Amino acid sequence: MDLGIKGRWALVCAASKGLGKGCAQALVQEGVNVVITARGVEALQATAAELRALAAPGVQVVAVAGDITTPEGRAAALAACPQVDILVNNAGGPPPGDFRTWDRDAWIQAIDANMLTPIELIKATVDGMAERGFGRIVNITSGAVKAPIDILGLSNGARSGLTGFVAGLARQPKLASRNVTINGLLPGAFDTDRLKVTMAGAAAKSGQPIEAIAEARKLLSPARRFGTADEFGAFCAFVCSAQAGFVTGQNFLMDGGAYPGTF
Repeated sequence: MDLGIKGRWALVCAASKGLGKGCAQALVQEGVNVVITARGVEALQATAAELRALAAPGVQVVAVAGDITTPEGRAAALAACPQVDILVNNAGGPPPGDFRTWDRDAWIQAIDANMLTPIELIKATVDGMAERGFGRIVNITSGAVKAPIDILGLSNGARSGLTGFVAGLARQPKLASRNVTINGLLPGAFDTDRLKVTMAGAAAKSGQPIEAIAEARKLLSPARRFGTADEFGAFCAFVCSAQAGFVTGQNFLMDGGAYPGTF
């Protein structure tokens, strides 16, 4: 299927690895020009080289190193993108722990990265999308928005705040009627560095081998496996497609069926 987005420009945040990289890769393969951001220069440049090797002639890949959670990082990323037709908001999640140990600074940092930064990028791009008659905004949040995880309270709170904000914004007629959609992708357990770090911590705490932790984690999903960045990216690309213009304000849980509810 031709997704109808060839020649568009996308800004993909935290795209040097993991789910962000998967999204950038899928968009490039659809002929979308991408600006990718991340804090680590070396990993970002390596990813940019990989994407350029995949890109068709004429498709541009621009790498902008910086912290997207800062005004300077956002300004640099936006300046590198001639126009933002597609925005993929993404940022590393805050650390797990017990809420009794989190002070105000920990909460502000989580909210800034996982709620306010996406909102600032939406504010900077959404009206231009509406004026041009096309826009796709995808917020990568977490399956914890649907089924909160007790040790991820910082993530539960910040990402749920973003989800609530978007629920109202996405339904504004001046956006939806102008072919601008805003949706969330809620990943469960995907084979990423973040998951490996989490499992390594669980292994150290329990004294079990990390392989045993991984196998037990897989059993929590009816799919009996972890998701891949490639399949996540492919789904993201479809949500950004011309064909997905009638879908907005939705949150798509991607967890291999782990969530047990009907709704």
